[in-house]
Amino acid sequence: MDFGKIGRAMGVALAGAFFALTAQAEVPVLRIAALEGGTVNWELDTIKHYGLDTAAGFDLEVMPVAGNPAAQVALQGGAVDAIVTDWFWVARMRAEGQDYRFLPYSKAVGGLMVKPGAGISSIADLKGKKIGIAGGPLDKSWLILRAYAQKEAGFDLSAQTEQVFGAPPLIMQAALSGEVDAAINFWHFMAKMEAGGMVTLLPVADAARALGLDPETPLLGYVLPGKLVAEQPDLVAALAQASRAAKEKLATDDAAFDRLRPQMKAKDDAQYQALVAGYRAGIPAPGPVDEAAAARMLALMAELGGPDLVGPATTLPPGTFLTN
Repeated sequence: MDFGKIGRAMGVALAGAFFALTAQAEVPVLRIAALEGGTVNWELDTIKHYGLDTAAGFDLEVMPVAGNPAAQVALQGGAVDAIVTDWFWVARMRAEGQDYRFLPYSKAVGGLMVKPGAGISSIADLKGKKIGIAGGPLDKSWLILRAYAQKEAGFDLSAQTEQVFGAPPLIMQAALSGEVDAAINFWHFMAKMEAGGMVTLLPVADAARALGLDPETPLLGYVLPGKLVAEQPDLVAALAQASRAAKEKLATDDAAFDRLRPQMKAKDDAQYQALVAGYRAGIPAPGPVDEAAAARMLALMAELGGPDLVGPATTLPPGTFLTN
């Protein structure tokens, strides 16, 4: 028996295993905190299922969180590498001296919904009515609709209506039951409300357009620390690549959405089709964000929401958008 030959063979095998393990260990991991059950999971699940992260050269790990504040704490504490939130938060952080960057994810926004036959055919008909609003008094959709009502109908929605603030599912139920006369909700809850017989009185995108804003400006995005962007630009580019690949698949491949249907929690085909259409309509175009349009939107948010919403960010801080 040639022990020398056996030893050499074992050495080659061990070396191969070592290099394979080393190569595997060198694949960078990107940890993203995402709201448990939120729509961003549709994209993240698509990335993992089809190996779009591996194809781009990284390993995606998703950490479920209970809400946006928990995600922000996880990012600021270094527990994750990225979260999904709006770019107003990024602008605020940058204005306060904290370095975060924004990679566009979605331009989808909600709207104002009513029941047919409720006697509400324009925003002026809301005077004296009760409005349910998903979120709080600083919700961006609510602020835009307030500005629109002032411009188009000459009245303050805040002063001349009764508001009920709450979580999106609660606002949906209050609207469907008639507890409130109208409701402002996020796009994916609007899809369910529409399937329940409600109609959209005014999309936030239309109100924004009437105010001289650009509804094509992406509102939500992946937010990453500036240090990560500077030190691992290839990893950030890989995330952008995987995200775009997932969007393109979900935009064109009905089977990719069918696979997600159980986690979408659609009660029927109408809800499901509305959710698919809403997601696809919210896919932002690739390329740079129009910073002039974003600056106009930030100025309006600063005027209506003040420091409680945007902190010291009254103008758009340079470097907010990674695509620029």
